[in-house]
Amino acid sequence: MSLEYSVGDLTIHRIIEQEAPFFPALEFIPGLTPEVLTENRAWMRQAKALDEQDTLILCFQSYVVKTPHHTILIDSCIGNDKPRPQRPNWHMKTDDTYLRGLGAAGVSVDDVDFVMCTHLHADHVGWNTRLQNGRWVPTFPRARYVFARQEFDYWTEHNAKAQVPAFVDSVLPVVEAGRHELVGSDHQIGDHVRIVPTPGHTPGHSAFALGRSRDDAVFSGDLIHSPLQALYPELSMKFDVDQATAATTRRGFLERYCDTDTLCCTAHFPSPSVGRIKRKGSGFVCAAV
Repeated sequence: MSLEYSVGDLTIHRIIEQEAPFFPALEFIPGLTPEVLTENRAWMRQAKALDEQDTLILCFQSYVVKTPHHTILIDSCIGNDKPRPQRPNWHMKTDDTYLRGLGAAGVSVDDVDFVMCTHLHADHVGWNTRLQNGRWVPTFPRARYVFARQEFDYWTEHNAKAQVPAFVDSVLPVVEAGRHELVGSDHQIGDHVRIVPTPGHTPGHSAFALGRSRDDAVFSGDLIHSPLQALYPELSMKFDVDQATAATTRRGFLERYCDTDTLCCTAHFPSPSVGRIKRKGSGFVCAAV
């Protein structure tokens, strides 16, 4: 299982916080039928994407990308000390798995220049902040935290109606510390980082394309959760805010990167999580490299 990839002039490290059975497949993907699950059960189990109880196995991870100029963290995972009572595996965690993973990749919290969040769900912003003397402070003190303006506005509006815990403890403290940047889809960082709007899972969800003047790697976030959705892009998952848009976005993204050299770095596919998109029938596979 590779945790490090080199492509173009990028070095990419996977920082895994958890990899575990997460949700019954038929519940997580409402459009999935028992028949289609049966047809795909054998290869899904072999790929460690499905366990013996037909529960999907998901990886929760960040990617650290080193360009010639910057160290960029993409999605900051689950975090410690965060009240997440609906998710026992995430609730008030105190382990050192994540920070050890960063250390193993040769990265300290002071090395990160940019933190980029594909969207602002709890398992993508958790390590944006850490608890220090009872206060939430930015985990990466030197970093600029890049949020899509549309995504930020969406959660600001929701949080005004009813408190959104992840927004309160993992996003707003970054804003209060003056470390954030709200950007449009035309935003670039140097000549290596571009934003690819991928709405559906959330209204402002973004994928990130990295590489000098071409997409050497793309980080898909929650555009797609399971290899099953590559084969059947029309299958959206239950937490997609707009399931029809998510399905259209997913197929468009897979078409765009299909049969190219672009390394597709998924947020939640089981290890190795990284591959190249190939056509298979009327769908696609993410073939490990």
